[in-house]
Amino acid sequence: MVARFRDRVDAGRALAAELRRYADDPDVRVLALPRGGVPVAYEVARALRAPLDVFIVRKLGLPWHEELAMGAIASGGIVVLDEDLVRRAGVSDDELASVLASERRELERRERRYRGDRTPPDIAGRTVILVDDGLATGASMRAAVAAVRQEGPRRVVVAVPIAAPETCEAIRREVDDVVCARTPERFEALGRWYDDFRQTEDAEVHDLLEDARSWTTERVMPWREVRDEGLRSTP
Repeated sequence: MVARFRDRVDAGRALAAELRRYADDPDVRVLALPRGGVPVAYEVARALRAPLDVFIVRKLGLPWHEELAMGAIASGGIVVLDEDLVRRAGVSDDELASVLASERRELERRERRYRGDRTPPDIAGRTVILVDDGLATGASMRAAVAAVRQEGPRRVVVAVPIAAPETCEAIRREVDDVVCARTPERFEALGRWYDDFRQTEDAEVHDLLEDARSWTTERVMPWREVRDEGLRSTP
């Protein structure tokens, strides 16, 4: 039986234990998919002793069923569509354009809120670890992978604490490495695998990113605590 996570912090520490081979590599950059991926990625970055930043991706939900993703957009103008679903659902060009415009506005708002006037991290020639709190359909992660590839990284790694088995395998064909810490046969819904799956707020994302930046700029990372906690497997 696959165990549930207490919360995203617990999930991040469990995921970090699966990623220890990337620890202390100066070329590693951890990029979180906001908002739920940020608390997970924060624990991963602490454990690996790597810089943390965000990579903004927005799900494109069906106009009448926002939770069902027909695709996603990401920084850099990338659009990933499930053309088969769009066709089967009968989404018109006008409806698609409206959803795209709305999500682009939100993507731009989040970039301003989380990053301010700071430029995105330089990932050319580096190993990028894309982290989210889980993979259901994988639409958002596919958009992130496509956008990150445009920046010329040496390796792209997708890492999540929980994933639908078929989605984990599908993503594996698109990147250099995939780490899905847990892949329950009956996935059903992402929230099912967390005791606490409350929404991550903008303020929490901002605060975690600010704290993570101090690791790089001030070199005050709590090494002993990371070694004791961040790389320990969750029971």
